[in-house]
Amino acid sequence: MDEPILKVQDLKRYFEIRKGIWKRKGFVIHAVDGVSFDIERGKTLGLVGESGSGKTTIGRLILRLLDATSGNAYLDGVDIFSLNKDELRRFRRKMQIVFQDPYGSLNPRMTVGSTIGEALVIHKLGNRKSRRERVAELLKLVGLETDHTNRYPHEFSGGQRQRIGIARALSVEPELIIADEPVSALDVSIRSQILRLFKDLQDKFHLTYLFIAHDLNVVRFISHKVAVIYSGRIVEMAQTQELFSNPLHPYTKALLNAVPVPDPRAPHKKALLRQEIQNLPPLTLPGGFSRASRGEDKGGGNCCFRARCSVATDKCKVGEPQVSYPKEGHMVRCCLY
Repeated sequence: MDEPILKVQDLKRYFEIRKGIWKRKGFVIHAVDGVSFDIERGKTLGLVGESGSGKTTIGRLILRLLDATSGNAYLDGVDIFSLNKDELRRFRRKMQIVFQDPYGSLNPRMTVGSTIGEALVIHKLGNRKSRRERVAELLKLVGLETDHTNRYPHEFSGGQRQRIGIARALSVEPELIIADEPVSALDVSIRSQILRLFKDLQDKFHLTYLFIAHDLNVVRFISHKVAVIYSGRIVEMAQTQELFSNPLHPYTKALLNAVPVPDPRAPHKKALLRQEIQNLPPLTLPGGFSRASRGEDKGGGNCCFRARCSVATDKCKVGEPQVSYPKEGHMVRCCLY
């Protein structure tokens, strides 16, 4: 087993919502509430969950695009949260991000060559000639032509723009790439091409990915390990094959059950969730979905999933579920285990 390159320990991020004319403290949203995981060098951890579950926030906290309320994140043994501004600027060469929106993440006034080469200028890598050569090399690497250098983002398709985003992330030779739903805005036919590109680049450069997605088929294809997140907490985590063949948490089972089968003759699957998330108050506990508390920075004293769980018992109403390992390497946070 390879040594973990990224270690995240008890990561938390709370957002305060103030109310009234005097902006008194109202609610505290527990967007990320005690998340811990490791990623081995050269491997992919798939982070999957519904919209609003905290996936993107975790990625931005690791990159220090947001400040964490508490917790630690170590990349190559270096505490990311302890770095000052100058140290972080230099350290960011090791970690890059590919955004969800391939158009919104590109400056429409900058050419492709300037966009990809910008990081090289910021980190003072090479001279003007070597930077041009590096940009041309990166364009070929992601499947684009070298004569695309002087074009602008609006001249490309969605898939080509995402390739540009990937080339930009690769420009400074990072060790960790956080891919924030990089294929969700693309056509199905283009998704497979981009996913294969991610895999090829990982094999070639021994890259490590934190791959954020809500599409289980995408996660299954690209990930070595999968973490299922719900309401700011990881509720289940295991190797990909183990999690898909033997899901334990009711939420994981519901997600897998919701995957459509491309066969009109296939029997209709029974819904495993009792209520839709939008039909419940988002800022209330118990039974809420954002792990919000009124006036204090602490969550509710019960399982936040129980209002939607089809197998919830009275035990779920008293005390939060603890982490357990029913099988070696298979973590689940549920009162049933």
